[in-house]
Amino acid sequence: MKKDIELLAPAGDLERLKCAVRFGADAVYIGGKKFSLRSRASNFDLEDIREGVEFAHAHGSRVHVTCNMVLHNEDFEGAREYLTALGEIGVDAIICESMAFARISKEVAPNMEVHLSTQCSTLNLKSIQYYQRHGIDRVVLAREVDLKQMEYIVKNSPLPIEVFIHGAMCMAYSGRCMLSNHMTLRDANRGGCAQSCRWKYHLLNTALEEVSKEDCLFSMSSKDMMAARYIPSLMEMGVTSLKIEGRMKTAYYISCVVRAYRKLIDAYANGEELDWEYYVKELAKAENRPTCIGFYEGVPGVKDHLYGVNGAGVIQDFVATVIDYDTDRKEAIIEVKNHFVAGTVLEAFGPHLENTVFTVNEMYDESGELVEIANKPTQILRVPIPFEVKKFDLIRKYR
Repeated sequence: MKKDIELLAPAGDLERLKCAVRFGADAVYIGGKKFSLRSRASNFDLEDIREGVEFAHAHGSRVHVTCNMVLHNEDFEGAREYLTALGEIGVDAIICESMAFARISKEVAPNMEVHLSTQCSTLNLKSIQYYQRHGIDRVVLAREVDLKQMEYIVKNSPLPIEVFIHGAMCMAYSGRCMLSNHMTLRDANRGGCAQSCRWKYHLLNTALEEVSKEDCLFSMSSKDMMAARYIPSLMEMGVTSLKIEGRMKTAYYISCVVRAYRKLIDAYANGEELDWEYYVKELAKAENRPTCIGFYEGVPGVKDHLYGVNGAGVIQDFVATVIDYDTDRKEAIIEVKNHFVAGTVLEAFGPHLENTVFTVNEMYDESGELVEIANKPTQILRVPIPFEVKKFDLIRKYR
């Protein structure tokens, strides 16, 4: 069993990188301002990358930078300079789709690992052997590989293998989608995906009569992957890295998901009994999009897709971040994130704090005035909490 398996988390900005590291990520992958597939993420300029690398390394974590867009001729402009800068900063690895880009990286930053992106749709051992001969240091398997094939590949691969365990999946094969290009003139494979598969569509029959229902319009996206129950199998077969999707996700989402998988991985590595109900419940608290197991047991079926959209809104259970705690007064200073009122039952949790429930009976603003409703994002409040919380712990509604 691979006890030192890497938990790899996404981050769209410095705040999210620091959350991922604090909550237990062994490595974080981020996107720069160039060459990345998530152009709508906040993304990192070189100074942000430097700060992120310094923070991660100080906490024993690694930083991988995505350079995974599908490159056209003009897209290579500035590649050598950018990769040189990443190497000088101390980035641990890049994740790229282009073998030409990989070669440039090896030339200008030989100490920086090159990981082959899932965009390359690596499905078989022969391809991995080829990539190994051409200088690739790690391969991210395509999501379309099932568990049986994955085990064969991992046990025979000359390279470390990284696999996805959680997050959104593309309805097209490894992201090769043209819907966004066709409908919005935004190239999904060059960082501009408009997520057209998640739009709500009216369906018409051949007589141009609508057959969809207004409260359940048609979409064509996949459910999110949630492969928590396969973690023991992945650790036993020797997978190197377990990857969470989501550079567009919030700091709260990243904190919840990383924390749940960290606990699961550590519990299995230490021979502890696994509390599946707890892990699944914790992961479900991160967001409300339905989940499935992806391709782990073979090709997904109809139940694994979101063909009907019911208009469910985003969960807003996350209400505050802890800024400080006064142990003498047993009072926390918090920054408000979402609406809640006095009398609400809340749950505090953190990297080293188990889920702990309390009722917020009173709140005070910075001038000492009693507050009944917390409805101003970033508002600073003082809240009595009967147990100690730490800076960066999170507070959510208890369900």
